[in-house]
Amino acid sequence: MRCVSLFSGCGGLDLGLTQAGFDVVLAAEREKTFAESYSKNFPQRPVYVGGVEDLTSDVMAEVSNGETLKEIDLVAGGPPCPPYSKSRFYRKEKPRALDDRLGWETLHGYIKVLRLLKPRAFLLENVAGLAYDVHRPALNLIIDAATSEGYDCVWRVVNAVDFGVPQIRERLFVVGLRGKSFAFPSPTHRDPSESDLFAQILPPWRTAGDAINDLDTAERADDVGHFAGGKHHELLKEIPPGDNYLFFTKKRGHPRPLFRWRSRYWSFLLKLSPNLPSWTIQARRSNNMGPLHWRNRILRIEEIKRLQTFPDSWYLAGRLEEQWRQIGNAVPPLLAYHLGQAIARHL
Repeated sequence: MRCVSLFSGCGGLDLGLTQAGFDVVLAAEREKTFAESYSKNFPQRPVYVGGVEDLTSDVMAEVSNGETLKEIDLVAGGPPCPPYSKSRFYRKEKPRALDDRLGWETLHGYIKVLRLLKPRAFLLENVAGLAYDVHRPALNLIIDAATSEGYDCVWRVVNAVDFGVPQIRERLFVVGLRGKSFAFPSPTHRDPSESDLFAQILPPWRTAGDAINDLDTAERADDVGHFAGGKHHELLKEIPPGDNYLFFTKKRGHPRPLFRWRSRYWSFLLKLSPNLPSWTIQARRSNNMGPLHWRNRILRIEEIKRLQTFPDSWYLAGRLEEQWRQIGNAVPPLLAYHLGQAIARHL
C-alpha cells in the first residue's frame, strides 16, 4: 500500500506505518535537520524539504522522481502541535489554534494535499488539546473538509501506554476512509491496577525500567552533561521516584514546605519511577522539567529513544537539543504500527 507522509520529522510515524505494510513514496519535512535524519534512516525515499503548504502536484511529481502519485492509499502526518497545546493556556501572549499563522497554514496545507491526492484513507495526529472546546474549530475544519471530499471520519484520543509504549502519552488521531467507517484498534496492554477480569488477560503496561534499565548499569563519565535540577538539584535528590515538586508542599504534609500547591508546571522536578511508565517525553530538553531519571539527572538521547520505542540505531542529525526535539515530537513507532495495521485491515 502506498503512502504519502507529511510533517515527517525524523520518521517515527513512518517507521510504524512501514512495519504495518505501507510503502512511503514521498515524505515532506520543513526543517532541514529533521529531513537529514529522515533521509539517513530511509535512504531510498524522496523527501521534499519545505512547508507542506507549498506542495503542488508539480512539486510532488518532481520530488518523487517521476513516481506516479495517483492511487495513493494513505496520507499521514501530524501538523505542528504548539497552537493546540496546554502551554497556550499559560502563554497568553501567543495566539492559539487557527489564530496562529503556523496552525492555520499547516492545517490548510494538509487539507490541500488531501484534495490533490485523493487517497483512500488519511491519518492525522496531534495533541489531545486539539479536541478542547477552545480549539474545536480547528478539529471541525479538518473533519468538515474531509467529509466534503467523501471521507467517513472518526477521531479518538489514544494513550500510547495502552499499546505497549512504556510512556503515558495521549494524542488525538483523526482517521478518514472512503466508503466505510474506521474502528480504532483495541489496546494490547492494561493498567496493572485495572480490576476488570476480562482486561487482565492483557499484559500490564510496560514500565520505564523495562525500557531503559539495561542502559544504566553504571553511571558514566559523560553524565556531567546531564546535570538536572539547577539550583534545585539537592531537592531533586530528596524527591521519591514517581513524584514531583508537590512532594515539598504543605498539602502533602512535608515538614518544611518549599512550594505552594500547584504553583509550578506539573512536570517541574518530575522524576521517573523504574516501576511505572514514563510520563510524556516533551519536545524540549530541560534540566528541571521532567520526566527526569530516577538517578537525578536528565535522560540521555538513547533513553528517550527507548521510551518512544525507536530502535537504538535510529540516526538523529543536529545538536543534542535538536535530536531531543525530533524524538519528543515523534509518534512512537510502536503506536504507529498498531494504527497502521488497523488502517491496512480496513483498506
